[in-house]
Amino acid sequence: MQGISARRVSELLAGTGELALLDVREQGVHYRGHPFFACSAPLSRLELVIGDLVPRKTVGVVVLDGGGEGLAEKAARKLGELGYTDVAVLEDGCDGWKAAGLELFSGVNVPSKAFGEFVEHHYGTPRIAPGELKRLQQLKKVVVVDSRPFEEYHRMNIPGGIDVPGAELVWRIHDLPPSPDTLVVVNCAGRTRSIIGCQSLRNAGIPNPVVALKDGTMGWELAGFTVERGAERVAPPPSDEGRKKALAAAERVAKRFGVRSCTSRDVGAWKEDNSRTLYLLDVRPREEFERARVAGSRHAPGGQLVQASDEYVGVRNAPIVLVDPERVRAVMTASWLIQMGWPEVFVHEDAKLTESGPRTPRAPAPPPWPTVATIPDGAAVLDLSTSLRFYKAHIPGAWWGVRSRLGDARRAIGDVPLLVLTSDDGVLAKFAAPEAAGLFRKVVVFEGPWRGPTESGMERATTTRDDVWYKPYDHSADYLKHARDYLDWEVALVEQIKRDPTIRFRAF
Repeated sequence: MQGISARRVSELLAGTGELALLDVREQGVHYRGHPFFACSAPLSRLELVIGDLVPRKTVGVVVLDGGGEGLAEKAARKLGELGYTDVAVLEDGCDGWKAAGLELFSGVNVPSKAFGEFVEHHYGTPRIAPGELKRLQQLKKVVVVDSRPFEEYHRMNIPGGIDVPGAELVWRIHDLPPSPDTLVVVNCAGRTRSIIGCQSLRNAGIPNPVVALKDGTMGWELAGFTVERGAERVAPPPSDEGRKKALAAAERVAKRFGVRSCTSRDVGAWKEDNSRTLYLLDVRPREEFERARVAGSRHAPGGQLVQASDEYVGVRNAPIVLVDPERVRAVMTASWLIQMGWPEVFVHEDAKLTESGPRTPRAPAPPPWPTVATIPDGAAVLDLSTSLRFYKAHIPGAWWGVRSRLGDARRAIGDVPLLVLTSDDGVLAKFAAPEAAGLFRKVVVFEGPWRGPTESGMERATTTRDDVWYKPYDHSADYLKHARDYLDWEVALVEQIKRDPTIRFRAF
């Protein structure tokens, strides 16, 4: 199996060629420390994520674990089985990276989070303290816009805030403030999307004063204020006049940041080029994407693409084509990706929307395996859903485990006559079944869905609950402490990135 040194990987990341660097540990372990450009692609879910994250099978791929765990070697073999032809293992994993004097970063979505701090530092993005916002709200001199997806906004938001996710801000903002002197405050859960959203409106040149809410909803609660839950205020599509203003603003941004366009002919040629990876990403809201989209495109709402670029684009230096027939959302997203250092970002100029409906992710079909519609008496149930989902609700008596740690599950569950595997999507369990069959006497997959009573809790966990990263508000206890720690981590990134020469954010 081909190995590659940390120094060589660092040199490749500093170059202009395509490379995918994948951390195959569980996301919660990835969170503790990894190279800056390493994307989280857990071995336990590798088949489900790799097709979209790394679509070209001949691109150079480097996989890593903590060092000496064997996970990277297993992932390399799995990628070979899936048809990837140029896969190497980072020698000694994160331990080797650190021993070479290279920087490890804790957290998730680190490139995007660090970029947000860079933007605030470089542009001097203005912010407002929660107490001052509270005072202005009482005087009715402010409009609060929440730059997160509706699901996050609906869960909890600043009282009175209106949901206008990320790339929608410049598209929809022009009809919201009652006058040009009304203060616009942009917030998210923490910092990144508040900063990027605020600076987007400033870059677009809207006449209103615009500020970011310092530390978002976390800062609001840390200041002792109460959030609103279950809100459904969503900014409507722009009026004719609002649309004209948004188009003009986008053209100004495109000119300032050198946003390039491409045609369907260009996209067709790039798709045929087997030497390059192509990401064709639709940055509109999901309902627009599913109503009509470009054939072969993937949904990547603009605000989330900037907020979590490593979840959508796994190959460094690959061309990215953004789709939005109205241009505005694609231009705004492109302007940020360019500043993040992506060298080839284009707005699709003449997009032909020929597909509709929900998109099926790029993933191989799971192997055929026996299924059951009910849980047989005496069977043990092993749920491979995330620990977050399992904690909230699962089949009564079920165990929880991680696919890449089935040995732990076997030791915890013991020798049972029948093991029933289940997962939240039903697919992961089928991928895991052949592996579990090597450890248990008989294995079947529950075809679901489960319609009976459920229970909550983690009494039957077979391994450590580090399969996913727990956001501050996922912690039932000590939420405020977790929020403070998270915000301190974000702020500290602006200094840490100075120690990594492979990071090339662009300042305009």
